[in-house]
Amino acid sequence: MLPVVVLTIVGIGSSLSLDRDYNHTNETAALPLFSGEFASSSVASSSPSSAPALVRIQANGFEFRARIAGSGGDAPTVILLHGFPVTSAMWEPMIMPLVDASYRVIAPDQRGYSPGARPEEAGAYAIGELVSDVVAIADAVGAETFHLIGHDWGSAVGWSTVLSHPDRVLSWTGLSIAHPTAFFYALENDPDQQSRSGYFALFTMPWVPEALFTFNNLVVLKAFYSAMGPLEQEEYQAVFAEPRALTSALNWYREMDGGFGRDPQMVNETNTPTLFIWGNRDEAVGRSAIQSQKRYMTGPYREIELDADHWLMSTHADEITSAVLEHLNAN
Repeated sequence: MLPVVVLTIVGIGSSLSLDRDYNHTNETAALPLFSGEFASSSVASSSPSSAPALVRIQANGFEFRARIAGSGGDAPTVILLHGFPVTSAMWEPMIMPLVDASYRVIAPDQRGYSPGARPEEAGAYAIGELVSDVVAIADAVGAETFHLIGHDWGSAVGWSTVLSHPDRVLSWTGLSIAHPTAFFYALENDPDQQSRSGYFALFTMPWVPEALFTFNNLVVLKAFYSAMGPLEQEEYQAVFAEPRALTSALNWYREMDGGFGRDPQMVNETNTPTLFIWGNRDEAVGRSAIQSQKRYMTGPYREIELDADHWLMSTHADEITSAVLEHLNAN
C-alpha cells in the first residue's frame, strides 16, 4: 500500500509542476524562420555580434529551434549537438569563438527538445531518425559538408552520423561518449561500465523518470544544473517543465537498443579526422570504452583526457574550445 501512496503523491506533485501554458513552445513559435544563406539572412544580420541568433529551421518534416551565428559565403559550417538533459544553450561558450575564427555555426535543439520536433511515438527517437535530422538540418542550411561536434547523447548521434554519412563530415569531435561499438562492448563486458550505466534501468521505465524529474517544481533536474550558468538553467527548466518534453527526451534511451552500437551492418571504422575529449571523473563513462575505440580509428585521431566530470563545457569550455579550433583548422 505504501508504494502506491508514494507513487500517487509523486505523480500528483509532478503534474502540478508542469507548465500547461506552454510558454517555451509559444516563445519558440514566435522565432523567425531560417531561410537562405547566413550572409543574406535578416536574422543573422540583426543579431548582436556577441551572441547567436535564435531561429526555427524547417527540416525532416519538423521545425527545429536553433542557435545560428556566422557569415555565409564560403565559411565552413560547424554543427553542434547537445546531450541530455540540456539544449543548444550548452554550446554558448563555444559559438562566438568559432564565429570569430570564420566558421558559421548551427546548434539545434534536437528531436524531442524542440517543441516543433516532438513526435509522440517512441520509435521516432531511434538513432537512425536522430541521424536523419542532422543531415536534414545540414541540407536546410545549405551545408553539403560540415564539421560536427557532439556531447553526451549528441556524441552518440554524432558518431552514428560520421559512420553512416562519412562523405558529409569534414571532421568529428566527440565529447564524453565513446564510439558506439566500443561503448556497448564495455556495457556488456565491463563491470565498471555496467555500474556507471545503471541509471539506464530507471530512464527506460515508463512514466517513472518523468514523474521523478518534474516532481516538486523540477527539483531533481535542478540539481543536475547547479554548476551551470543562469541562461542554461533557465532554458533547460523551461523546456522540461512542459508536458511531453521529458518523455520525448527519455525516449532516446528507450529506443537505444534499436540501433546505436548494435547494428550488425554498421561500418565501425572511420577515416574521418577525429578529436575525442573526455573527463576521467565522468560518472557515466569508464575508461574501457575510451581505450577500445582506438581500434576503429583508421584516420587522424587525437584524444584529450581532462581532470573533469561529465559536464565538460560547464567546467572546461576555454580548454575544449581551443582544442576544437586547432582540430577544425587542421581539417
